[in-house]
Amino acid sequence: MRVAMYYSNRDVRLEEKPTPSIGHGEILVRVLASGVCGSDVMEWYRVPKAPLVLGHEISGEVVAVGEGVSRFKKGDRVFATHHVPCNTCYHCLRGNHSSCDTLRTTHFDPGGFAEYIRVPAINVDRGTFLLPDEVSFEEGSFIEPLGCCIRGQRLARFQVGSSVLIIGSGITGLLHIQLACAQGAGRIIATDINEYRLRAALRLGAEEVINANDDVPNRLREVNDGNLPDLVIVCTGSARAIEQAFSMVEQGGSILFFAPSDPGIKIPLPFNEIWWGGITMTSSYAASPQDLAVAIELIRARRVNVGDMVTHRLPLAETGRGFQLVAEAKDSIKVIIEPQK
Repeated sequence: MRVAMYYSNRDVRLEEKPTPSIGHGEILVRVLASGVCGSDVMEWYRVPKAPLVLGHEISGEVVAVGEGVSRFKKGDRVFATHHVPCNTCYHCLRGNHSSCDTLRTTHFDPGGFAEYIRVPAINVDRGTFLLPDEVSFEEGSFIEPLGCCIRGQRLARFQVGSSVLIIGSGITGLLHIQLACAQGAGRIIATDINEYRLRAALRLGAEEVINANDDVPNRLREVNDGNLPDLVIVCTGSARAIEQAFSMVEQGGSILFFAPSDPGIKIPLPFNEIWWGGITMTSSYAASPQDLAVAIELIRARRVNVGDMVTHRLPLAETGRGFQLVAEAKDSIKVIIEPQK
């Protein structure tokens, strides 16, 4: 089968690998859509592990089932997640599934930028879902990133009617905008340095947008009835943006850090201001199976419109171009690879 082998953001090669064989409890999925995630282009994290086949936002069709599989059959349309928890460890039993050691070691074989993937038994058991008829394969590739946003807003204690600031209007920022809308947010404000993405934020639900190079705290008060936002979601790893978030949240509000920074980055913390202001800070990584189930329903019910977020659809041979589009972060939102083309 063909795979897109990653060596670096500017070196992704179309290569051949044997189609995986499946064992007990496993399924073989023909990948129909695979999204390029912002984490796929973090070279500091990916290059030391290269060469490898990336791709974890997938949907496709079951083409073979292993012995012992009863929930799925050949021909089923499915979404599968690469990371699944054990559901029995200390962290899982406390509801903190993304800290589970098992979750951090589970993955597809070889990865979503391939014609076929082997889904291991544990992923079949608790990380594979039937796609509703109303959800296309392309839309199914958004289930994993939307599930991550759902977990993040839940941990940040989102409240109906809250004003929300999204710092960084890339794909995750735009998903957070739509999710906040779907959950009944008050005023939603988005920032970015890219005007293309700010226009997308307005189109997808933000009431106000602010260029991040402006005097953002003062502009926030102007557009939010004199107050700063109740919830600030930081969807960029920029050290400057992370540091700015502390001056952009209302007293008693919350900050959700949703993206990693480069390794070794240290952020000075205005401790007294945070303490006096009663600011809550949290971070979020990955999604639990429950969050993924909610994501499927939000997409099925069209409460979150993921279809209009796709700007590029590329065949497997052009995966390298897809990586460059995402890494450049200019005139693209969501890049979908179609491995069967």
